[in-house]
Amino acid sequence: MKIAGIELIRADLPLDPPFDAAWDPVPRTRFAATVVKVTTDEGIVGYGSGDTMDGFEPYAGLFLGKDPLQIGRHVRSLETISFHGGRYWPLETALWDIIGKALNTPVATLFGGCETAIPAYASTGRLLGREARVESILALRERGFQAAKLRVAPDDLANGIGTVLAVREAVGPDFRLMVDLNQAWRMAGDIRRAMDPPQVRRVAQQLAEADIFWLEEPLPLDDLPGLWTVREQTGVRVAGGEMVRTFEELLDLVEQDALDVYQPDVVLAAGMHRVRTIAELVRRKNRFFTPHTWSNGIGLLANLHVVAGVGGGPYVEYPIDPPTWTEQRRDFMLTEPVRVGPDGMLRIPDAPGLGFEVDEERLRTLAG
Repeated sequence: MKIAGIELIRADLPLDPPFDAAWDPVPRTRFAATVVKVTTDEGIVGYGSGDTMDGFEPYAGLFLGKDPLQIGRHVRSLETISFHGGRYWPLETALWDIIGKALNTPVATLFGGCETAIPAYASTGRLLGREARVESILALRERGFQAAKLRVAPDDLANGIGTVLAVREAVGPDFRLMVDLNQAWRMAGDIRRAMDPPQVRRVAQQLAEADIFWLEEPLPLDDLPGLWTVREQTGVRVAGGEMVRTFEELLDLVEQDALDVYQPDVVLAAGMHRVRTIAELVRRKNRFFTPHTWSNGIGLLANLHVVAGVGGGPYVEYPIDPPTWTEQRRDFMLTEPVRVGPDGMLRIPDAPGLGFEVDEERLRTLAG
């Protein structure tokens, strides 16, 4: 079997009303996605998505005519390309989709098959008033979610912390809450300095009253002493790693025991093959592996297969914040959105590969 074609389908969906993300000063009026379509000479088609793939076209020849099952070779090629071009891990996702289909097996089974379902936490993205956020989390709980993540803005800490405390009071002690400070990366053009460690420790101590399950990205990841101190002095778990870009960086974080919860996104970081190794190392250190996902249903399923394959968790991130951010908007390129069950579980699809179908007709219509 040989790779016969690689096509990049770029499309976007108009958002009305727009999505006003807590970390982005400009409300998102369109949601863009690049879907990688890989075809083989035997008619098997695999898809990947999750990053822009800008500038990939000159490198396609490194993969055409090669056996898609030689995944180690392709991973090494993508690593060399990342030095000269960009991070093109959605191509690897599409290759795993092909491998699973060729073997008539879900990718999670190929990665170890430890779990068939993982609890999902509702990952919200907007900054809402206290009453509105409480109402939204209660609605998500009614849908089956047993955990949710809230964003707290560093320039409005009092309101953010108050909102978290109000949500805790409303949902009771059994519902798990996470909080994201988004201090390890910045949107383009945002040059504000990060919060400093003493300030973060005070915030963590206040949030500990809400019994949060973890505090996400409270500091830049290169501030290891600050991260260690937050954990040691407050007893709050620290999560991060969603924007780490290489296997070596991830390995360094694990070896230095930088975090309690590791969150590399396979379509942004080092790919499914490499991140699986990181997940196994995280488990051996008795830490949590719960990858970040803020792309679309294809990226969500890619992460889910890795988590379920190695038995990671305890959760998988599920981006949702109705009414402006819904499954239908997030997964507009799929025939059916990726949905959480009424028990709050996200299940591995029964179909081989990654287990989704792309609505190519709609995708191409939106691609213009």
